[in-house]
Parts: sequence; C-alpha cells; structure tokens
Amino acid sequence: MNASHRVAATASIVTLCILSPGHALAQGTVPAAPVGTLSTNTTLVRVGAKPTLTWNITYPSVVKDYVTITPPSTVIPKQTMYADVRVLGAGVTVSSGSSSFNYVPTEAQIKYDNSSYSRIFYGTNNDVNPNTIVYTRQMTAGKSLKFGGRYFYNNAWGTNYTSDSGTQNVRTLVNGDTPPANLPLYNAPSLESFLKPYLDASGKIKIGPMDVIVYMELTHSDSQMSNGGYDLQDMVLLVTFRTK
Repeated sequence: MNASHRVAATASIVTLCILSPGHALAQGTVPAAPVGTLSTNTTLVRVGAKPTLTWNITYPSVVKDYVTITPPSTVIPKQTMYADVRVLGAGVTVSSGSSSFNYVPTEAQIKYDNSSYSRIFYGTNNDVNPNTIVYTRQMTAGKSLKFGGRYFYNNAWGTNYTSDSGTQNVRTLVNGDTPPANLPLYNAPSLESFLKPYLDASGKIKIGPMDVIVYMELTHSDSQMSNGGYDLQDMVLLVTFRTK
C-alpha cells in the first residue's frame, strides 16, 4: 500500500417478495433474495375446505452463471452482456510525517479482448466517487475483460501490474468468497475504510450477485507477500454485469 516501503388465502394470488436494504451502488452489498408467486383456486376459503395452492419461485441470478472468471483476474462473458465499472478506492500513500500520510495519484486500466490497456481512472483516493461509473462496455461472448493499475510518485511511474503480468497483484472475487489472507480483516486497523462496506464481519466478500470486485497491489511484488505493505488495497474496482 505505501509507496515508500510501507402466509388464510382471501385472494387468488399472493405475491411473495423479500426486500433487502441496498447499498448506494447499483447492485448493492446485500445479495438479491428469491421472489415468486403463491396462488389458490378459490377467492374465499370456507372452514374445513382444502383449496389447491400452487407456487413458483424464481431464484436470483449470480454472476458466475453469466461469466467465466479465470484467476487471478480475467473475466469472460458467456453471452452478450454489459459491464459497468466503478472505482471504490485508491489506497497508495506515502508518509508525510511520523503519523501522517498523503495519497499518491493512481491509475486504473481496462483491457477488452485484444485491445491495449487504457486508462479509466487517474487520481488519488480523494478523487474517488464510488457511485460514478467510470467505464461501460457491451461485451460479446468469449471476449475477455482484464484489469491493471500503477501509481505515480516522484515524477515516475511504479510497476504496471495487470491481468497479463503473470503475478498475483491483480485479483477478482465474487460475493461470498473469502479474500486472500493479505487483505486485512474486517476489524483490522489496516483495512481501508472504503473497503469495509464490501466485507462482512466473518471476513467474506459482501457485494451484489452480479458484481465482481477487483483488488490490486501496486507497491509490492507478489514475491513480497509476507511484507505488511502487500495488502491488495492500492486500487479497488467494482464491476457490475447486466444483460441490458
């Protein structure tokens, strides 16, 4: 992270629906609940009568029904889909005193299919608005979406880590996954505040059912995983997939 080392039926149809509180983002951090209908063959049920009940339940879609995720960070749709990308946080910092720090400009990149990596965000964590979509694309089945990032400090770029780097510096996870041990726990002081809404108290990923979260470590190589600075919080993206 630190760039300087550091149910009486009275009607014929009853609709069943569970509503859950959502997050500010499109998908929300609470997974969608099953919805469905319950119906009876009569509008009035007399005492002792046995009406016929029928029901139908529709279970929510999950992102892995629609895309293939190839570790560590390549996503390939199984059908034509749209992808919306938001930046959740950019956590590269440098020390500016014994107990203070400054954020460092950081770049997020996207690569679609066989194109080159292109910038979708550049700035510090102070420039991040997690409700803003910074990139939208209609994706064709079988064509990949990859991610990358780097920081800028002392008039020089740090190492550019991407899905094609052959390292573990850029990683993707979905709802319910357990993050890598390098990512600080929910109550850890070293967990960036921008990540807390996306982890539950048990330490699992808490995002929407059609979301993929992308974590990047930009200041340390994966040969330095034992270093406290290797925490996968340097650039964090949320990718929401939709069919229209």
